[in-house]
Amino acid sequence: MKAIALVSGGLDSILAARLLMEQGIEVVGVSFESPFFDADNAKRSAEELGIELIVIDISEDVLDVIRGPKHGFGRHVNPCIDCHALMLRRAAERMEELGASFIVTGEVVGQRPKSQMRYGLAAVERESNLTGLLLRPLSAKLLPATIPETEGWVDRAGLLGLHGRTRKPQMDLAKQFGITRYASPAGGCLLTDENYSRGVRDLMEHDGLSVAAIRLLAVGRQFRISPRAKLTVGRNHGENEELFGLKPADALFVKVLDRKGPVGVLEGSPDAADLETAAGVVARYADTEEGDVVRVQMWEVEGDAQEFTVCPLGPRGVRELAI
Repeated sequence: MKAIALVSGGLDSILAARLLMEQGIEVVGVSFESPFFDADNAKRSAEELGIELIVIDISEDVLDVIRGPKHGFGRHVNPCIDCHALMLRRAAERMEELGASFIVTGEVVGQRPKSQMRYGLAAVERESNLTGLLLRPLSAKLLPATIPETEGWVDRAGLLGLHGRTRKPQMDLAKQFGITRYASPAGGCLLTDENYSRGVRDLMEHDGLSVAAIRLLAVGRQFRISPRAKLTVGRNHGENEELFGLKPADALFVKVLDRKGPVGVLEGSPDAADLETAAGVVARYADTEEGDVVRVQMWEVEGDAQEFTVCPLGPRGVRELAI
């Protein structure tokens, strides 16, 4: 018997897979990537478990979910119920190809608001078209028996009945299994982060969502220059280097000449006033003082630059533009 296990890199998903492996079930891991989460922790978890891991990119699908989540958002712009259902549908598409009979997740009843309350778990199962074939080993004894249990593929007695937010039972079980490497519960999806979510909402209100624009949100300081234009400014050398690789093709680089300072990326359809404001913001974070007059270059393609002479924007002006 073979099962697909959704592996996030967190302890719950590791334990769910391990409980099935203890019963002799062959487990294949599936993880997902998008601008909001990567599979790095999942890869380490699969190595810890000794199982194969398949990584699926769902970037465009997740953007569609955010544009109109059937079950709404969580605290920020995290459409967890719809996103979990999306992942399960994508995993289910691999079942026949992999010869798997059911799917396993590490969800725990009551551990997270909304998506892991009983109604959320039921909605995920219904929306993923996996009724009866979605097993949650950590809370199975609190939920209706699934087909793997009623058919005898899995021994329900070897499953658990965990509930709530406490992590102690999972940590104790990890010690029993000798599991030492797992991601912190605080990690995971960027959409649950308040500051990052503000940037996503800003894009939704002004520019629309795209993978290129979303990737920029994870780097640097974010500024809404006007309804027409948005600016990202690197905070250190590493982020400046990242911006050179992330700039959308039609965006502009912004850099102060003859001074140490950051790189900026200006997106949208800026007018002349927007260009001057963006130059002033980037100059603010360069090696300048208020009242200095500096030269700032902007270019889309190297060798074709515009030059501006501006004063660095003051602290209040920068704060008012920050997203």
